[in-house]
Amino acid sequence: MEKIKSNISHLSALISIPIINIFYGVLNNNERGAYIIATDFDKYTPFLKEFIIPYILWYPFIFFTLFYLCVKNKKVYYKTLISINIGLIVCYITYFFFQTTVPRPMLYGNDIFTKLTLIIYKLDKPFNCFPSIHVLTCYLVIKGILYDTNKPLKIIVCSISSIIILSTLFVKQHVLMDLVTAIIIGEIIFTLVDKVNWRLLYPVKME
Repeated sequence: MEKIKSNISHLSALISIPIINIFYGVLNNNERGAYIIATDFDKYTPFLKEFIIPYILWYPFIFFTLFYLCVKNKKVYYKTLISINIGLIVCYITYFFFQTTVPRPMLYGNDIFTKLTLIIYKLDKPFNCFPSIHVLTCYLVIKGILYDTNKPLKIIVCSISSIIILSTLFVKQHVLMDLVTAIIIGEIIFTLVDKVNWRLLYPVKME
């Protein structure tokens, strides 16, 4: 509890993510036209309803990982958070000028996985796909957690991130190009943010 109190001001920076995400709903439509960039790879990628679980777990997973980074290493926390914010802005600009859509399968059945997938389909329109925000944020938390010294935790975070990234394909929320582009953008952004002279921007020790 003491650690949470001492980090509350830093953790409050997480509010920047939902604030920027306001644009998600504004842009999640095809009013500007929408392109399909699916490849043969995507056409032959199976729909696996069970992967809706890791897809949904993305929401708490990202915030839990950022919370951990904030407590353990402020510098890496801010690098990761700033990278995510920049990445979100890049995504939304892309959605505005180049909106894409992903064909969704017809779903049948009353099992829990099908029901959860239908809920996601209902809440999230099939736009705002290229690049994938799920993949971008997962890749960035991988970049951040690799600075940590806890090897088991690094393996866990990297594994969960990888499964979530794959889930975007298997539940037909994204296509391969959405994933590849998100990873490239994430790598570029994190590399640039990592080169910032943090002692000049934040002279107080953040370890």
